[in-house]
Amino acid sequence: MNTATRIVFFNPWAAGLEETAAYLGRLPALDLSAHLPPGADASLRAMARLDRDWYGECARCFAALELPAAGMQPALVVGPAGLAALAERAAQRPAREDWWLVFMAHHPEKIGPALAPLCGFLRKTGVRIAYYAFDEASRALACFGALAPHLDVLIHDEAPLGPAAAGLRADCLAIHRSWVANVVPFAVPFNEDPERKIIFLGSRLGLTPHRRRQIDFLSATFKDRFVAWHDHSVSVSARDGLSRYAAGFCPEGRKFTTPTMARTHTDRPFWSGCLGLVPVSEDSAPGGRLEELARAGLIRRYAHADLAALREACEAALEATLAERRRIYDHFNRHETVGPVLAAALASAAVAA
Repeated sequence: MNTATRIVFFNPWAAGLEETAAYLGRLPALDLSAHLPPGADASLRAMARLDRDWYGECARCFAALELPAAGMQPALVVGPAGLAALAERAAQRPAREDWWLVFMAHHPEKIGPALAPLCGFLRKTGVRIAYYAFDEASRALACFGALAPHLDVLIHDEAPLGPAAAGLRADCLAIHRSWVANVVPFAVPFNEDPERKIIFLGSRLGLTPHRRRQIDFLSATFKDRFVAWHDHSVSVSARDGLSRYAAGFCPEGRKFTTPTMARTHTDRPFWSGCLGLVPVSEDSAPGGRLEELARAGLIRRYAHADLAALREACEAALEATLAERRRIYDHFNRHETVGPVLAAALASAAVAA
């Protein structure tokens, strides 16, 4: 019997249970007040908008998700206030529909003590559960022990799972993948003739003395061919405009204090590749996804704190041929975004079941 798949994305910025298209339509006007402490200043409100929009793009990616040999029902989003409605609707789930509840980041904590009972009930109705953690959830998420026994798919960082992962079922598909881009593949057209400039895709959180030294060096070396973006993150509405640049200078994980995060990366190199830029990133630690991509010629890396190597990597990125840039753009859009990564995991779990 052929079945269709429906994705239900738990998003704390959502309210009740609704179709993703409707949620995205009202997202720009969403009132942030209920999600902010009283008297929140402009900076905190700006951070909240970035977070709201970032997970809105994740919802957009999941709504565009495709699975082989299966039709897709319209994706849903659900916020904390809609969990009762989700449980009621799941109990009436058509037999010819496969449902997946998808969590991300630290969002499971938003459900509180009801997390395990909710997941247990949903699994009894036939709903399967996936968690795209990005980083070290099995070692840092307080409620991971409550969530783990109910997971069918766990997408995690590159490091070994922590002790709490002992609660995973034997048939749970655990994949070490970490950060990618929350971009709908090929949504931004490839720019064949970008400005031969480098943009620093960083954040205020990453402006350590080490990072500042590199920014100052690039400013002095490349002058008006170097543009530094110091905001916490790039707004969704501004992303498309980044395709005007030829190269993206991206933060690495060395600034983080936990061992696992110091070995990982942010999503900036992946944005860059999806938007047609050549990513440039420091070799913050051996191993991991960025080293694999560097060996494949899909990013340019340079030795930690080596300014001469940084200059060479940026120059190589600016001199990349049209064919090289197209190869990078094609690879990142096909393989390094949340939709295809999640789709591959769900398909693998379905086959295993």
